[in-house]
Amino acid sequence: MWERHEIEAFLALAQELHFGRTAERLGVTTGRISQVIGKLERRIGARLFERTSRTVRLTAIGQRLVEDLTPLVAGIEESVRRAVDAGRGVTGELRVAFLGEWTATVLLKAVKVFAGRHPGCRVDVREVQLFNSRASLLDGSVDLLIAAFPFDGMARGPALISERRVLAVAAGHPLAGAGSVSLEVLAEHPVVQYPAVTSVEFKRDRTPEHTPAGRPVPKGPVGNTFSEMLSLVAMGRGVLPVGEHSRQYYPRPDVAYVPIHDAPPIERGLVWAESNTTERVREFVRAATEAAAEGVAGTGAVG
Repeated sequence: MWERHEIEAFLALAQELHFGRTAERLGVTTGRISQVIGKLERRIGARLFERTSRTVRLTAIGQRLVEDLTPLVAGIEESVRRAVDAGRGVTGELRVAFLGEWTATVLLKAVKVFAGRHPGCRVDVREVQLFNSRASLLDGSVDLLIAAFPFDGMARGPALISERRVLAVAAGHPLAGAGSVSLEVLAEHPVVQYPAVTSVEFKRDRTPEHTPAGRPVPKGPVGNTFSEMLSLVAMGRGVLPVGEHSRQYYPRPDVAYVPIHDAPPIERGLVWAESNTTERVREFVRAATEAAAEGVAGTGAVG
């Protein structure tokens, strides 16, 4: 049976492939790391690492051991975390954020349900923008964000809002008076682009490079915020597929919203960093899902 410090040393060296960096990471001496690895190799009866004066590499046996141990260690850590969360209860602080005015109402309903169940946990609500939404989740300044799917690289809960897609065009645009349009019109007009920090799958969903028929979609200018993107539309620099809630929350005399009759709906819900899946996060997702379901039952529609 391996000791915990032995497993930590082995997996850390497998990641760093450098005895000095591994020792610094674990707060021990280089000699101690070498001693632990040597002991493990003698116990197994085979080399786990190939070592020269310049390089450290995993052997085939070492690589297989890494692949076998990694999910087991992650499972143990998750079990311990769940036990800690259960023992402490849902307390502390939870930082939740919204992206877009129309998502704030749904988020606040979830906060109300969550706060009623867990009065010992303070909920801080804030707004983020397109350019810092992902960074806020990654740096830990936000625990949960209600945003549009897909949101690459993040865990996600159920869809809380569903809305039809419309095409935002300048008020004087030839399409402004149309009853509806097809996604194929995107091949005929520049499409305003989301900022570079926006996830790849999201941009592929909202501003695709090709229409369903395979026609290339010309790219228009990039906006840093949603209001800035609508301003580019109003200036005639391009068109932009958006959710129909934009009519209500971003009404502008210089922008028209035309239904897209062959586009799938836009779904929005909670996203968070997988590594930040705490009991607080789980309970808030549960509260938000139930609050949204109650809203559907009361109105007969989602969103």
